[in-house]
Amino acid sequence: QVQLVESGGGLVQPGGSLRLSCAASGFTFRLYIMRWYRQAPGKERELVAAITSAGGRPNYAESVKGRFTISRDNGKNMVYLQMNSLKPEDTAMYYCNAYRWNNYWGQGTQVTVSS
Repeated sequence: QVQLVESGGGLVQPGGSLRLSCAASGFTFRLYIMRWYRQAPGKERELVAAITSAGGRPNYAESVKGRFTISRDNGKNMVYLQMNSLKPEDTAMYYCNAYRWNNYWGQGTQVTVSS
């Protein structure tokens, strides 16, 4: 059974940091591109960051470049999103996604940036 379980979300003040984690199971994690998406209320889901199966060539949405870092540990079947200098506009539900021939999604973790 495929599972992607996100954790690490919460309430943080502007300028703060959070680290999201995504635990994967039920598929060959090391073969999949891993991505983080987010969706704010009333908005479409948007791609935030992606990383190749081997952990190279991360790419980011313009809105998070220089603030967010995606990484993965293929030995632990984990992907991470380090989020620094958070802004209120980063408030959203954050989803972990695994992509190759199939497209798997987690349930999401809420990030709220507010003073």
